[in-house]
Amino acid sequence: MKMQTLSIACAALLGLGFTAATPALAQGHAHAATAPAPTAAPNLHKAMRGLWHGHVVTTRDYALAVFAGNKAGAAKAADAVVANAKDIAHAVAGFYGQPAGDGLLKLLAGHWGAVKALTDSAHAGNAAGEDKALQDAAANAGEIAKFLAGANPNWKEADLDAGLVAHFGHHKSQVDMMAAKAPKDKQEAEWTAMQQHMDAIADVLSDGIAKQFPDKAN
Repeated sequence: MKMQTLSIACAALLGLGFTAATPALAQGHAHAATAPAPTAAPNLHKAMRGLWHGHVVTTRDYALAVFAGNKAGAAKAADAVVANAKDIAHAVAGFYGQPAGDGLLKLLAGHWGAVKALTDSAHAGNAAGEDKALQDAAANAGEIAKFLAGANPNWKEADLDAGLVAHFGHHKSQVDMMAAKAPKDKQEAEWTAMQQHMDAIADVLSDGIAKQFPDKAN
């Protein structure tokens, strides 16, 4: 069932349309570019957007280096992905404690492993490798969603799962476009949509923290 959900999300990213109960999380390209800036806990929202934006930037840097045949650049970008994941986990630990931060870091490592495998497989033209990465990503998305929903009652597991699945769909769309040498404007449009969708996920997480810790959120 989860692989079917991931396939739907990837189809949405290719312009085939997608609707879900939580549009801001699950619609990928359909996330509105004109969405209003969050007003609750603005400092938290800004920090959270910055952290998660770092994830898409560093993973994209890795993909660009891989497709350029730049091994040193790929290694540097991979290190930056891990450093960013540690920053995200540290931020979570500030609210939920170090064990929670450590738990999230382990799950983020699983996400990065799937992204890396997807990127490397797309570059090598390894369809079976891409399929395996998609399966791993779908399982990991469910684990992250369950973990977060268990920590904060304002986060719904199904919504988070759908959002993370759609997020990985952006990773797939991005590397497949690189592999196909898609026109620059199409790749740039996908990159813009990926960032917007990452902001949407960050905002949902910030909203949940602000509701659970109103005195600490800023």
